[in-house]
Amino acid sequence: MAENFQTLTYLFFFFSYIMTCSISESRPWTGNYKFQLPIISNQLRSDPQTIQSAATDYGNIVHQKPSAVLFPSSVQDIAALISNSNKQDSIYRAVAAKGRAHSVRGQAMAQQGVVVDMMELKKSRNGQGVVVSGNANSGFYADVGGEQLWLDVLSETNKRGFSPVSWTDYLNITVGGTLSNAGISGQTHRFGPQISNVFEMDVITGKGEFVTCSAKNNPELFYAVLGGLGQFGIITRARIPLQPAPNRAKWVRLLYSDFAAFTKDQEQLISINGGVNYLEGSLLLDQGPPDPTFFSPSDIPRISALVKQNRIIYSIELAMYYDDRTKATVQEELQALLKGLSFIPGFNFEKDVSYVEFIGRVQIGDQNLNEAHPWLNLFIPKSRVLDFDAGVFKEIVLKSNLTQGLVLLYPMNKSKWDDRMSAMTPDEEIFYTVGFLHTSGVGDWQAFDDLNKEILEFCDGAGIKVKQYLPNHATKQEWIDHFGPKWGVFQERKTSFDPRMILSPGQRIFNNN
Repeated sequence: MAENFQTLTYLFFFFSYIMTCSISESRPWTGNYKFQLPIISNQLRSDPQTIQSAATDYGNIVHQKPSAVLFPSSVQDIAALISNSNKQDSIYRAVAAKGRAHSVRGQAMAQQGVVVDMMELKKSRNGQGVVVSGNANSGFYADVGGEQLWLDVLSETNKRGFSPVSWTDYLNITVGGTLSNAGISGQTHRFGPQISNVFEMDVITGKGEFVTCSAKNNPELFYAVLGGLGQFGIITRARIPLQPAPNRAKWVRLLYSDFAAFTKDQEQLISINGGVNYLEGSLLLDQGPPDPTFFSPSDIPRISALVKQNRIIYSIELAMYYDDRTKATVQEELQALLKGLSFIPGFNFEKDVSYVEFIGRVQIGDQNLNEAHPWLNLFIPKSRVLDFDAGVFKEIVLKSNLTQGLVLLYPMNKSKWDDRMSAMTPDEEIFYTVGFLHTSGVGDWQAFDDLNKEILEFCDGAGIKVKQYLPNHATKQEWIDHFGPKWGVFQERKTSFDPRMILSPGQRIFNNN
């Protein structure tokens, strides 16, 4: 059956295209082209194992089977697939790019369409998936394939003494995937999200056109794609600015029992120009021992006792990077930053680790088919964060009988985001991100999803104008509300770059009721 399908697929593409001269990949980073090349039959697969692998993601909640999976040998293959999907008689009318499938609500799926396995492109790069270029005068940058992992970027740039400035906490995900959302972590307050740290991109649009874009060259596509949830094109290359890489990091955690003091100190720390390089906050709940990878065995019992006594403890996690030039002064600078903060006396902890160890500190094992991840990620305006603590953390969370996963809460500066991009943030200069990173059994995720809905209903009833990060909305009206004043521009961009609404149907933006 699969062989017959592949044969028919090959014949379909063969008669749909006239063979043109192959465009050389010796210069894969430049040019605006529209590819019309036939696809080799064995690059489209429909065997049950392949289909099943493309029908699930890290969330393990949504399951949608595509008709086929494309294993591209080049970016031309992807462009050819999308070009064909635009034809009136095409058998494929939906295309989704899948990297590591770290989405949690089926965003990388294409029911009855084609999923593009972006990881297959790594084979065609011939070890050139991350290329460092530039000079001391104009600056350095890395040209990175959209299928490359941020872990690859860390490794290759650090070998040459450089590093991007904005990261995600978890690095085993693709560059194209995070740039299609935003890419946030503890560096965002200082350097902005990853989408604010891109010079240019190569994008295959929803019309099958290969376009190089930047703030000056094809800017409308550039800003649309950054944070665009895959709606306008597939990122095949991004040019990322680099800075000299530090050697080591002073890694600190501070514990608080008072939420107002916790948020006040976070906001103070991010307001200091040239202050901490990294800052995140989190909740410690009475559900097992605190992080054994950071806290020493001797500290864990007294931290656990503190959590049990207070039910919730708030933790600031920060880092200051240093190198040989600054190692003599970094400790003094760190102490000056901590002076006057209101953490619980005696509950400040410090480690000294390599820069690479710190950036790569979050490790997540291979997806367990018995686990689901019903996550909820929100942006909260600063003016309502105390209300959120009172109504969500101290009420909904504490009164639930569910074992919570990791809960993150930390502030960002809106001025570090570019409003021309598609990503949405609250309308306040300082806003917080909160992440409820639940893990459950496959049969138990509904209870966590109900908890998420209760949190969203509370925010709506209290008038807290949150924005979902990694958004998941059920209706078109909810998407219109999400984008607010940007909805009209978002629609216009969709019409310009993906008029047949082929790309990323798993987001359910333009194929909702």
